[in-house]
Amino acid sequence: MTDPAVMAREGLVEVDWDGRLQRVEFARVGVDDPAAPLMVFLHEGLGSLSMWKDFPQQQALALGWRGLVYSRPAYGRSTPRRSEDRWRPDFMHRQAQEVLPLVLAALGHEQERPWLFGHSDGGSIALLHAAAFPDRVAGMVVCAPHLFVEELTVASIERAREAYSSTDLRAKLAKYHDDPDSAFRGWNDIWLDPDFLAWNIEREVAIVRCPVLAVQGHDDPYGTMAQIERIATHLPAGQVELLKLDACGHSPHRDQPKVLIDRVVDFVHRRSGLD
Repeated sequence: MTDPAVMAREGLVEVDWDGRLQRVEFARVGVDDPAAPLMVFLHEGLGSLSMWKDFPQQQALALGWRGLVYSRPAYGRSTPRRSEDRWRPDFMHRQAQEVLPLVLAALGHEQERPWLFGHSDGGSIALLHAAAFPDRVAGMVVCAPHLFVEELTVASIERAREAYSSTDLRAKLAKYHDDPDSAFRGWNDIWLDPDFLAWNIEREVAIVRCPVLAVQGHDDPYGTMAQIERIATHLPAGQVELLKLDACGHSPHRDQPKVLIDRVVDFVHRRSGLD
């Protein structure tokens, strides 16, 4: 008999990760057709399932696909990070190589080859997952991904730390996270750790084999065009396309949703049979 949690449109599923059972908040969006392709949405460093709002639903429906959205451990309604836990520079590698496979297996998708849609840290996680499991990813869309650490990024994250302690940022995040300190401190502390300055995933990106649509806003305070241009440098021209958006900051799915959705549909339909 199928686990009821797998059939639910939204809920919690447990995964055994990092030495303990942890709950993971998830939602199924898009069409209710088990034969339709699957797109998995991977959120940003301060994101969660609810912070996507209705974008995954709109994107999945535009494709005529199923969508899976989840909050990584430490975020949203998923199990919070323990106060004594401090993330290491490999935290995105672990999310890509350990957590994402566990979530897919727990929800019955271990035999599928989904497309990945990653935003910011989620974009980096998508790239790392595709590098580690090249036969398990059909393609991906990465919005404002990080391949290496830029001074611009560090400066913006330092400003976020100040805002968290001096403004209502914590209260705003509490709308989307059961434990906003878990989400913010995990992300902020590791990005501002001196050991993280040398973090770089260009070597992993160079071995990605699936089609990639890489998206960046011209007004992004957390990264420059160099991030997606490096993807194009490392991958064959026929494998990657770049979308550079005007009037767009760090979140293309919020700043330019229609342009992004239309381009994703076009890219996916042209590339689905070519990977």
